[in-house]
Amino acid sequence: MLRELFRPKDHSRRCAMLDTIRGFTVINMVLFHAAWDLVYIFGVNWQWYHGQGAYLWQQCICWTFIFLSGFCAGMGKHTIRRGAVVFGIGAAITLITALFMPEELIVFGVLTLIGSCMLLVGAGKSILQKIPAPLGLAVSAVLFTLTKAVNDHALGLLDHPLITLPDALYRNYITAYFGFPQPGFYSTDYFSLMPWLFLFLTGFFLYRLAGEKILQVRWKGIPPLNFIGRHALEIYVVHQPVIYGLLLAWNALLR
Repeated sequence: MLRELFRPKDHSRRCAMLDTIRGFTVINMVLFHAAWDLVYIFGVNWQWYHGQGAYLWQQCICWTFIFLSGFCAGMGKHTIRRGAVVFGIGAAITLITALFMPEELIVFGVLTLIGSCMLLVGAGKSILQKIPAPLGLAVSAVLFTLTKAVNDHALGLLDHPLITLPDALYRNYITAYFGFPQPGFYSTDYFSLMPWLFLFLTGFFLYRLAGEKILQVRWKGIPPLNFIGRHALEIYVVHQPVIYGLLLAWNALLR
């Protein structure tokens, strides 16, 4: 099942709290993308969506997904196999949008990122396991903070640039994959390896530091959110076509 790609197959190690958090995040993702379609495809004039509030909403969603994916990579098995599948789904989404919806092209979207992170962590797990968990957690968090603005030609403190990076780094799609998008690069969903790999690793090292204690939490969560959280990947794959179809039908009825 697709949902197994974001969590381990050992059901006894599942944590309802994580499912609830993931389910709540999925609902927010669906609502955020529905708002995006309304504003950018159907021309709804909603000024708030262009402001800081909507940006923070979007950041909370993606931070949670990537961080939880890193945490689950620490507790799961077959990380490379699962990463290859997630990366493949991300590549398929890129191909589909390029062929049928070029105005909504997705290049290096969040699934490509998470798949890449899974592949890298899976391949390097033996090395990562040798790094003390507190040190790995601290270094990963610091690197994420310092590189958060790398897409905008800068290093700094999260979105506050301090050092400007040379334009020569921002050359082509290969550099864009790593975090240095070339002039004119366009993607409606862009998540490069930097800075997001470091957030993924922060989740990974948090599991190594305190994951066993977190998994022992007996809270059963919120059942509807647990269900949504367990099916996060399936919902991600289908939610945009479903939202677009519903909004298109609603728009046609109004006309």
